[in-house]
Amino acid sequence: MKIASFNINGQKVLIDEVSLPFLTAAVIDYSQELIGARFVIENPNATSSCGCGTSFSV
Repeated sequence: MKIASFNINGQKVLIDEVSLPFLTAAVIDYSQELIGARFVIENPNATSSCGCGTSFSV
């Protein structure tokens, strides 16, 4: 499996090349709250998503 590597704001981001087209124009953010920390992905390519926001369809 090939991996695409990016340096964004001093952070290294690794995405497998199969997933890369699905994340075009997506915004990935890190959220830290009292209940825990998580990555939040805002994906304009998603046609639907689950209620918890961890999976989506394109």
